[in-house]
Amino acid sequence: MAGALDGIKVLDLTRILAGPTCTQLLGDLGATVLKIENPATGGDDTRQWGPPYVADADGAPSDLSAYFLSANRNKLSVAVDIASPEGQATMRALAVEADVVVENFKPGGLARYGLDQESLRALNPALVYCSISGYGQTGPNASKPGYDLMAQGYGGIMSLTGEPDGAPMKVGVGITDVMCGMYATVGILAALRHRDRTGEGQHIDLALVDSQVAWLINEGLNYLTTGEVPIRRGNGHPNIVPYQVFATADGHVIVAVGNDAQFRRFARFLGREDLADDPAYATNPARLENRATLLPQIEALVAAIPSAELVAGLEALKVPVGPVNRLDTVFASDQVAARGMQITMPHPGLGGREVPLIGNPLKFSATPVSYLRPPPRFGQDTEAVLSRIGKREPQTPRD
Repeated sequence: MAGALDGIKVLDLTRILAGPTCTQLLGDLGATVLKIENPATGGDDTRQWGPPYVADADGAPSDLSAYFLSANRNKLSVAVDIASPEGQATMRALAVEADVVVENFKPGGLARYGLDQESLRALNPALVYCSISGYGQTGPNASKPGYDLMAQGYGGIMSLTGEPDGAPMKVGVGITDVMCGMYATVGILAALRHRDRTGEGQHIDLALVDSQVAWLINEGLNYLTTGEVPIRRGNGHPNIVPYQVFATADGHVIVAVGNDAQFRRFARFLGREDLADDPAYATNPARLENRATLLPQIEALVAAIPSAELVAGLEALKVPVGPVNRLDTVFASDQVAARGMQITMPHPGLGGREVPLIGNPLKFSATPVSYLRPPPRFGQDTEAVLSRIGKREPQTPRD
């Protein structure tokens, strides 16, 4: 069955995570994605970001690190030396046929090769050209490099993450990169819609830091509304109490009380319905104001209850509650299995051996996502792709 983006051709000049997240999603939706990789460096940086690696046939580490596998499904790897005149000619030929270009070079970095958005859109006016960078194509920091960690720091999320008396803390995965990739996907789909209506392509300028600032969400507006700088609250919530992780008799459990009726049922379960009757705790604004006296009482009560008992009891009362799973529990769960969130794909570059991957969360009724190509070995599709435009030999590293 054809995907929603069947027939769309994407030139992917990105590496690391933000751009590859975007182009993997476009590939899952049916687009043909050509991942352009530098033969002088062995391709995407994350091919060497390990261990762990998938083992080659001889047991040695391959160029398929777990990090690379996470964001490069449904792509063809094409090795092109864009610093050479031949490579630049190849890229122009591919751009004429493309619908989308996604790149994450420093602003202005592709202009010296004649592969910037103005040059390629002059050849193909319908081209949607998405540039991802640390700080954007404009502004005082445009020339600075950008990585997820730096964007998390600059954009404020680290100041909100961690224990109140601890150091600023990054999120455990490259969440700014991932969110930037999602924004890029949305922007590209909107630009393709505009292109289909008008025949006109356009340039999308997307910055990691802009994406990070955009998803400060309620904490960002808490500051803009009051002028008060938010503080770290660990696993607590700035606007809802109680809404956090609690230590139980044998582990940890999340309790997420979203309204006053839920709080009354929670207090009843704890044998302290008087808490819900107390004006200091009866409403969420009151609980926010008095969290310092309420939470120690809840913590002492919850600490005596086993996790399974707490979860079962609160679920029966329809109070939002849930476990804090480790990844082994996550991927062993019947929920992940039922939703197809763990998949495997046979890899021809590994003799047909299966490689593990995380599934796509989108569930379409008419145009389901597809898993057609496992993350490619470096340059494996070069000859097949370039022979179509008159190039017979794969690009090789320059001396």
